[in-house]
Amino acid sequence: MMFDFGAERRSRRPSLTPMIDVVFLLLVFFMLASRFGIDMHLPLTVAGQGAGYSGPPRLVDVRPEGLALNGVTMEGDALLAELARLTDSAGDTIILRARDEARLQRIVEVMDMLGAAGFTRLVLVE
Repeated sequence: MMFDFGAERRSRRPSLTPMIDVVFLLLVFFMLASRFGIDMHLPLTVAGQGAGYSGPPRLVDVRPEGLALNGVTMEGDALLAELARLTDSAGDTIILRARDEARLQRIVEVMDMLGAAGFTRLVLVE
C-alpha cells in the first residue's frame, strides 16, 4: 500500500529578509552610537613647564544660581569689570571651576561671555 503525499516539494532556499533586517539594525545602532562632535586642537603646556601665572588670583566659581569671583558672589557685568581690574592683559589666565552641580550649558555660557569680553586664556578645573 503506497501513500500519496502529493507532489514532491522542491527544497526551499533560505530567505534573506531576516539577514537584511539585522544588517539595517546594526547600521542604525552604529550610526547612533558613533561620536558626534567637532575635533579641536587645544594648545597644551608640557607638564614640566610652568604656566606663566602672575598677579592676583582669578578664580571664577560657576554655580547654578550665579557666579563668584574669588569667593565673592557677583553677576555678569560686575564680574567682567572686576576681572578687567585684576588682569594686566586679556591674555592673563582665568580659572573656571564648576560648583554645586552646575550644568555644562551654564559653564559654556560663562566661557562665551568671557571670550566675548576678550579673555582668551580660560582654564577649566574640577
